[in-house]
Amino acid sequence: MMLPIDANVLKTVRKARKVGRPKLAKLTGLTERQISKLEGAAICEIEPATMTCLSEALKVPELVLSGEEPVSEMDMVPLATPCCSNKGCCG
Repeated sequence: MMLPIDANVLKTVRKARKVGRPKLAKLTGLTERQISKLEGAAICEIEPATMTCLSEALKVPELVLSGEEPVSEMDMVPLATPCCSNKGCCG
């Protein structure tokens, strides 16, 4: 079963959270190219595990990334602390 993801929401939230593609790639296990392709498509479908990784990395509900729920003000606040424990990864 694949899940829809809204490319505009993904890109908007990522930028608002001040998470670059390289950082998001490290946090999710995706490549920068895969993230770029996701953000370039209008709507595409991804694996549930990928949706979960993106949701957790950006700290937003999956329903927001799918476009089923609106983006809230809290979803647009930059992440205050690094998301991972790798030293130097999230700078």
